[in-house]
Amino acid sequence: MRTATISRDTNETKIQIALSLDGGHVALEKSLFVQSGSKSDEHATQATSSQVINVQTGIGFLDHMLHALAKHSGWSLIVECIGDLHIDDHHSAEDVAIALGMAFHKALGQVRGVKRFGTGFAPLDEALSRAVVDLSNRPYAVIDLGLKREKIGDLSCEMIPHVLESFAQGAAITLHVDCLRGFNDHHRAESAFKALAVAIKEAISSNGTDEVPSTKGVLF
Repeated sequence: MRTATISRDTNETKIQIALSLDGGHVALEKSLFVQSGSKSDEHATQATSSQVINVQTGIGFLDHMLHALAKHSGWSLIVECIGDLHIDDHHSAEDVAIALGMAFHKALGQVRGVKRFGTGFAPLDEALSRAVVDLSNRPYAVIDLGLKREKIGDLSCEMIPHVLESFAQGAAITLHVDCLRGFNDHHRAESAFKALAVAIKEAISSNGTDEVPSTKGVLF
């Protein structure tokens, strides 16, 4: 099983993540909310026979996006964050994305026996987004979502592409995500995360060998 658990503790955020790239059971040893006596919020929670998802960042729309990312990637995912939201959403959103990328990188391990490249398209009503992923071990991101609003819920729209960039940095992958059309910013953002999920699911799927998918013979 390709799994990882990450803890990241700074003066700005405390984060715990448990991730399984292949679904199934995941758990944290002890919840941050139990340790701190803080109140948890389980609006982005789903448990099925194949996946466990529970995302609690303190930022509702970010929870919604990461829930969609996990669901359509086939992951099981637990995310807990207690951050300095009295300042703004920046530190929590950025640090969660970095930590999630680190968990992805750790869970994936050496890039071998997988397709490496993935492409995904996802519509949401009038919006259509495209994502292309390379498990390159070279972090790079090009994001163009064309968002117009200042915020969606409690998440600043300027943070949405930054979340994807921060995830790519932590995961050490190359990703290109763009919204091709759409006028509703909620739809544009959500279709982008779903397209990314489809692309990631393809990239991490088996290619039927145990080989490194690179002409160099290494990807690290």
